[in-house]
Amino acid sequence: MAFFDLTPAELATYAPELDEPADFDQFWARTFEEHGSGPLDFTCEPVETHLAVLDAFEVSWLGFDGHRVYGWLALPRGIEGPLPAVVQYTGYSMGRGMPFENIHFAVGGYAQFVIDARGQGWRNGSPKPGSEDPGLRTSGSVPGFMTAGVLDPEGYYYRRLFVDAVRLAEAAAGHERVDADRLFITGGSQGGAMALAVAGLARHRGVRIAGCAADVPFMSHFRRAIGLTDAYPYKEVADYLAAYPQRAEQVMRTLSYFDMMSMAARAESPGLFSVALMDQITPPSTVYAAYHHYAGDKSIEVYPFNGHEGGGGYQVERIHRWLAALDEGLSR
Repeated sequence: MAFFDLTPAELATYAPELDEPADFDQFWARTFEEHGSGPLDFTCEPVETHLAVLDAFEVSWLGFDGHRVYGWLALPRGIEGPLPAVVQYTGYSMGRGMPFENIHFAVGGYAQFVIDARGQGWRNGSPKPGSEDPGLRTSGSVPGFMTAGVLDPEGYYYRRLFVDAVRLAEAAAGHERVDADRLFITGGSQGGAMALAVAGLARHRGVRIAGCAADVPFMSHFRRAIGLTDAYPYKEVADYLAAYPQRAEQVMRTLSYFDMMSMAARAESPGLFSVALMDQITPPSTVYAAYHHYAGDKSIEVYPFNGHEGGGGYQVERIHRWLAALDEGLSR
């Protein structure tokens, strides 16, 4: 692993033009109207974790086309009244895991929601069944999800996943233990992309996001990323196009509806990014491409000698400080 992308000086000003279709906003408005506007049918059932300071719950809600999606909710025990909330989105191949794994925001005093990304979770176990994807349609896709339904934006996997993600934010905002004005979202890699997508799309469900922390976010500046790195998951798209070179522009058209540059350009909340300059999975220039298009107030943490792990615990601590400052401002 070594420096392979633009120099820090070039990255500081790297803001490529948006690569988005003319009907981007209409596509997403129609997506929510037709596939993500029904009742949430939110459920919340307690689960045992043997932790003395937290209460944990299995939650579920209706996502894209009414498919039931699952997750966890962790609440700090003994704190009354509406809480600020953090909705955490998961990285590629990761599901919700065990109910006691993702709890550091709950320990910090937040209501913490964790999504179980539909059809994923092959790298971490869960004591309960995962969120299935009954709507998955493939078109000769390679293993993974990057090319699942990639010939048509209507059937692309991430269309469903992003609706699921927005609907979780909507459910969190309506929870009786949550202060809807203090709703924050976060995630790393694919989770960072999901957070940015929610920041850009939440308005379609009338949800206000108070802050978005996107760590080394994936799915940005597809045209550059796919040709710049040999690392998966972007390599899934290159593998597909090696088998079907005649479909390149059709694939790129589909991906343009899901590019984080466009999602970031529609975000209004404060944003905190992180980037690692030796990251071969989400190349630094692609992160900066989303960052420079982010429409809200923003800052970025740079880790020059790190790969896709980014800042690790240092970035977690940075997010906690950032959230505390935002929350203090909202509570005044």
